[in-house]
Amino acid sequence: MATLQPEPLPAARPKASQQSLGILALLGSVFLFTLMDATGKHLTQAGYHPGQIVWCRMALNLGIVLLVLAPRLRRVVRSASPLLQVGRGLTQLASIGLFFTALQFIGLAEATAIMDINPVLITLGAALFLGESIGPRRIAGITVALAGAMIVIRPGAGVFQPAALLPLLGAVSYAAGAIMTRMVRGDGIATSILWSTGVATIGASLVAPFVWQPIAPGDIWAFVALGLFGTLAQALLIRAFAMAEAGAIAPFGYTGLIWAALWGWLFFGAVPDGWTVTGACIIVAAGLYVWAREAQATHGSKP
Repeated sequence: MATLQPEPLPAARPKASQQSLGILALLGSVFLFTLMDATGKHLTQAGYHPGQIVWCRMALNLGIVLLVLAPRLRRVVRSASPLLQVGRGLTQLASIGLFFTALQFIGLAEATAIMDINPVLITLGAALFLGESIGPRRIAGITVALAGAMIVIRPGAGVFQPAALLPLLGAVSYAAGAIMTRMVRGDGIATSILWSTGVATIGASLVAPFVWQPIAPGDIWAFVALGLFGTLAQALLIRAFAMAEAGAIAPFGYTGLIWAALWGWLFFGAVPDGWTVTGACIIVAAGLYVWAREAQATHGSKP
């Protein structure tokens, strides 16, 4: 699930070289996230339940995190906001679970396009729950992005697939997690990663035993790749936002739509129709507009 969530940045503005490296890191992260999504879709089509797929993805991710943080685990595990951290983990689990469930029924490009409304939902949520200012232009951008999602979903049309609502709910869940991330900035990045990954793994463990089926030897590579892609993508994402300003690199996250369409065509023979392309373009345009308005506000402009 190629979605973006900026991390807190240093006070000083990054140098141009760091900005470039940040862009490259983000592009690599998005590339790996979409490969993870394609691998997840492959496994759902192979007959594995999304609960089992999500558990394997999160458990391997947690194992790598614990290995990396082992020398300072006792210190990192302490959180100033444990309840919010639990909420972050549950929203992460929900967004991934909803997205992978949707991939059983709809195309990778369609699901990715719908999930890509999460940046504008984060802006809306920050206004509603954190008291951040939001002007009529940003409200218009949010409205247009939701309209773009409706074009992709097409409720009431003969081609409407109820499963298309799942990535929409996943985007809402992801945005809720992003809002809680802004509320736990007292915790370090390592602490937040450990808690979100740990809580998500525990949550998935409550489901996995009831839907588990033996993994065929020929599918072991896919489960391992799923966890590795997700872990490396997350690491690159964090690194990207640490090296460069969010406003400068976040728009490159929409390259995930291109990769998702490519993987859908190469691996599953699915080509997005004209309505999906139109809706995706509207979502991207609205998202870029909202990001531009937030960047102006950050530098002292009126919302």
